[in-house]
Amino acid sequence: MRGQQAGGRVAVVTGAASGIGRASALRLGELGWTVAAADLNLAGAGATAAEIEGPAGAAFEVDVAEEGSVLALAEAVLAELGTPRAIVNCAGWDETHRFTDTDRPFWEKVLAINLTGVVSVTHAFLAGMIEAGRGGRVVNVASDAGRVGSSGEAVYAGAKGGVIAFTKSLARELARDSITANAVCPGPTDTPLFRAQPEKLQQALERAVPMGRLAEPRDAAEAIAFFASDGAGYVTGQVLSVSGGLTMAG
Repeated sequence: MRGQQAGGRVAVVTGAASGIGRASALRLGELGWTVAAADLNLAGAGATAAEIEGPAGAAFEVDVAEEGSVLALAEAVLAELGTPRAIVNCAGWDETHRFTDTDRPFWEKVLAINLTGVVSVTHAFLAGMIEAGRGGRVVNVASDAGRVGSSGEAVYAGAKGGVIAFTKSLARELARDSITANAVCPGPTDTPLFRAQPEKLQQALERAVPMGRLAEPRDAAEAIAFFASDGAGYVTGQVLSVSGGLTMAG
């Protein structure tokens, strides 16, 4: 197995075709990880995997909202790369609407991708990580919307708040197994998802950032790489905002 031959530092990164997921996969590759780049967009994941520097990069197709697809991903990664040392949940989706203009199918899609998908992917790999007895890392991409709320994103913010609570609870459960769980909360970030919002909203959010610019995906990827690193072995249950000072909640 390529991952075992590379020393066992395998990271599974969902949402790896674009945005923060892609930047995280590339950054982890630079740091010597073998990366399983997973995405619903297999061609995009393949393009990311082809650019990864380091021991190896491999692309996998997954729909995090579908349990069968997640289980198939876990089986494929274990067969090709071995048991991962890190799970990085970056896959996400949303549209901006007033809550009163949304309906149950929309809520279910938002929750399935942004919350249940994180739970499902983590569950699919975690037992193997515990059994391997080598410790590990769970890094979940939440959002500052889940910390302070966000107009037009009520259900998304609720899902990301759930990710934060899920991460903290995992941290408590997994501490004795030397597996850490932490959350990165990006603020407005220049990703395809952000650019799908109305232009006036994009401009307003950019003006609101004290540092005067949107985050680049690499900004969040650096925080993710830290939580995945050996240097973060005594850091768990933490929530780190990467927002250029936009959100400074205690």
